Amino acid sequence: MDRDLIRQQLDHTLTATHFDDLGTRYQGKVRDTYRQDDRLILVTSDRISAFDHILAQTIPFKGQVLNQTAAYFFDATDDLVPNHVIEVPDPNVTIARACEPIPIEFVVRGYLEGHAWREYDSGARSLCGQSLPDGLQQSEKLPSPIVTPTTKAEEGHDQDVTREEAIASTDVSAAEYDQLEEWALALFDRGSEMAAEQGLLLVDTKYEFGRASDGSFVLIDEVHTPDSSRYYYKDGYEDRLEDGIPQQQLSKEFVREWLMDHDFQGREGEEMPDLPDAFRVKVAERYIELYETVTGLTFKPDPHEDPERRIHEALGAYVQSAE
Repeated sequence: MDRDLIRQQLDHTLTATHFDDLGTRYQGKVRDTYRQDDRLILVTSDRISAFDHILAQTIPFKGQVLNQTAAYFFDATDDLVPNHVIEVPDPNVTIARACEPIPIEFVVRGYLEGHAWREYDSGARSLCGQSLPDGLQQSEKLPSPIVTPTTKAEEGHDQDVTREEAIASTDVSAAEYDQLEEWALALFDRGSEMAAEQGLLLVDTKYEFGRASDGSFVLIDEVHTPDSSRYYYKDGYEDRLEDGIPQQQLSKEFVREWLMDHDFQGREGEEMPDLPDAFRVKVAERYIELYETVTGLTFKPDPHEDPERRIHEALGAYVQSAE
C-alpha cells in the first residue's frame, strides 16, 4: 500500500464517534458500541491499546483492518461456532446481535511467547492451572494448545485465572465453560489451518463469547485479528528456534516492545510515551501486512477526510434500508 496515503490519513483518523441518534454509546478500548433493541452497532476506531491502556495517538486505517479481518474470520468459522454478525455496512462497522458478554477471555496458546514466555522465564511452570514442562525456550511449540483464561476487566489489567476461578467468578456453569473451551480450541485449530495455508503459524489468540437473549452462546468481539492474535512466519521458524533468535512476528507485539523500550508497561507511575508519526505509519503498514497475509486478500482502504461523517452516512442508509 502507498505509504503516502497512510501519511495523508494521519490527521484524519477515527479517534471516536459521537452518534447521539443511534442510542447510548459505550466506549471500549478500541470500539464504540451503540445498542438498538436486540442489535448492536460496533464501530471499530483507529485507537490502539497496549498493556491495557489506550495510547494517546491513533493508527491510520487500523479500524478498517480490524473490522474487515474479523468479518473475514467470522464468516470462515461460522460452521464451527455461531457468531453475532448480522451485516458489515461500512469498513469500520459491524451490525451484531446484542448479547450479554461473558466476562472471560479464552486465551489459547500454541507456542511459548509473550506473557506466557515472560511468566515462564521468571520461573513459573504453571499458567492458569496449566502445567508447563521444564526446558522450553521462547517461541517453542507447546506439546498441545492450552487455554489460559483471563478475567475481562472493565479497567486496568486483565487477570489470569484458572478454570475453577473463572467458573466461580461468573454465572457460567462448569458444563458451559467446557463447551466454550471446546469451541475456543476448535477455532484455534481452524485458525492454525488457515494460517498455515498462508505460510504463517498462529501462536496465540483470544476468543470472547456472549449469551444471546435465548440463552445460547455466540462468538463475539473479534477473531484472529492483529489486536487479538500473534503470528509467526513459518519460513525460517525452525532455524530461528535452533539459533535462539527472535521469531519474525506478525502481530502488535512490536508495539509493546517499543513501549517497553520507552519505559512503559502500564504500571503505576509510568508515563505513557507519544507515538511519533513515523512509527504510526509503520504500525499501520504492519496491520495492513497482517490483513493481507492472513487473508490472502488485498487491503482496499477507504480514505476519507472525515471518517466519522462517512460512517454516520453509511449507518443512516443501513437503518433506512432495514426499516
